[in-house]
Amino acid sequence: MLFVEANGARIPAIGLGTWELSGRPCARVVEQALRLGYRHIDTAQVYDNEREVGDGVRASGVRRDDIFVTTKVWTNHFAPHDLERSVKESLVRLRLPAVDLLLLHWPNPHVPLAETLGALAHAKRMGLTRHIGVSNFTVALIEQAVALSGEPLVCNQVEYHPYLDQAKVRAACDQHGLALVAYSPIARGRVKADQTLAGIGRAHRKSPAQICLRWLVQQNVSAIPRTSRVERLSENIEIFDFELAEDEMAMISALANPKGRLTDFGFAPKWD
Repeated sequence: MLFVEANGARIPAIGLGTWELSGRPCARVVEQALRLGYRHIDTAQVYDNEREVGDGVRASGVRRDDIFVTTKVWTNHFAPHDLERSVKESLVRLRLPAVDLLLLHWPNPHVPLAETLGALAHAKRMGLTRHIGVSNFTVALIEQAVALSGEPLVCNQVEYHPYLDQAKVRAACDQHGLALVAYSPIARGRVKADQTLAGIGRAHRKSPAQICLRWLVQQNVSAIPRTSRVERLSENIEIFDFELAEDEMAMISALANPKGRLTDFGFAPKWD
């Protein structure tokens, strides 16, 4: 397994996203992923599955120290006392003494960012998390967050796949030593029918999804594809035995288009 390194954090390059997974199936897929070799599990307070993720982590039999667990604080818990309380509640649900990475899930313009980042840094100093970061932050918000945070930020987790150009956000992350973690990295399955990706895949005997994930990893991006199917779990992690050529990387990057974004809520920031 490759790692993406940033400000002291070593984030496994491929992880399991758990958005929309719930109940026993969620616990089972987390357990199975870890048994297959995954070491990076991503959840969030708003996913309402932290308890099941924790169950899967314990059932896997993999040492806790070998697993990189991320959870994310929802926006209505951004006031300092609310943030600390909500994180402690997340740890109770996960049945873990700490997570490896704690993120602000989305920007919230109604709570001063300085206060929220102060509380996030305090959670790290309290030992509730090993590392802290942000999610769905624009270039301007990354600049503000880095300037305001009392502890190093290690990543910005954003939507990123071949149909969405994230060059500006990637450059801002690089400038400040932040890793980029990609959610929806296979565009919620949309890549399966892509002829460009299929053609490149035939040359490497890989699926379009594997080509897509390899494209991200070769950019030093950590990807967290979500799946509930065991055969897909195996497929998504089998991307470390080949390499894409420069022209193939360029062909994939050229698939980006202005309407490529899949996740865009009413409370989202003004995207770059």
